Amino acid sequence: MTHTPSKYTDFEALRDRAVALRREGLSLRQIRDELKVYNDDILNQLVKGEPPPEWTRRPNAKDDLRAKARELRLQGWTYDRIEAELGCSRSSVSLWVRDLPRPERKRTREESAAIARKGWEEKLRIRDEERKRTKEVARQAVGNLSDRELFLVGVGLYWAEGSKDKPYDRRENVTFVNSDPGMIKVFLAWLRLLGVQRDRLRFTVMIHEKADVAGAEQYWADLVEADISAFNKTTLKTHNPKTVRKNTGESYRGCLVIKVLKGAELYRRIEGSWCGIVGAATSTD
Repeated sequence: MTHTPSKYTDFEALRDRAVALRREGLSLRQIRDELKVYNDDILNQLVKGEPPPEWTRRPNAKDDLRAKARELRLQGWTYDRIEAELGCSRSSVSLWVRDLPRPERKRTREESAAIARKGWEEKLRIRDEERKRTKEVARQAVGNLSDRELFLVGVGLYWAEGSKDKPYDRRENVTFVNSDPGMIKVFLAWLRLLGVQRDRLRFTVMIHEKADVAGAEQYWADLVEADISAFNKTTLKTHNPKTVRKNTGESYRGCLVIKVLKGAELYRRIEGSWCGIVGAATSTD
């Protein structure tokens, strides 16, 4: 039961007991349980002015960095050099050492620029490590996919990237286009789950005419583990001299088109499943 101030007939006597317990090294929770005071406001009034015991203080992970930064500043180090040495932000360094005297400049501008560049490179390295760590944790969190999970993922994937039927343009066929090899692999795994045989699949490479066409064709054939006979003639995108291409380099391999033959019934199942997902996701139940 929660206490109110009016229920304490001798507040000062209770405070004396609370202060004594505090000085013995008890935490607020321990004092609460000992005195049976369950109102946080009153409990704080009872120990007001008494510092918490050292063992209840949470250590600050940056205390060591702060101490080291101050030590380096007193040795005459600049913000840039401290930042590069400790791998922390400039704002943190400034907060920690701004009360200390500013050191005299002992380096040329070129040397200072080199130190600043080193600090920036270290920042980029730390960010890259954090980025990789976050991605790896997320990847491991996925674990194994059940058939139902893969089915739902595939429906969403197709509805985002596949061809769709329109009232003004009847297209009840299954055609999927993407440049991401991961998307292609997931889509093929989904088709296998649905029992679509490989002889019903036809592939087409779509790529810029100035790219490595032969290399792209071989890349996609290897990725989908299909004979080149299962590929239609490659579709080439002609070059427009007024545009500056950004899709260049060895990693550019165009897009792969996957078409399922006799896919009208499969398309209807996909569209119906997608409507079911939308209905379930937006249900108010």
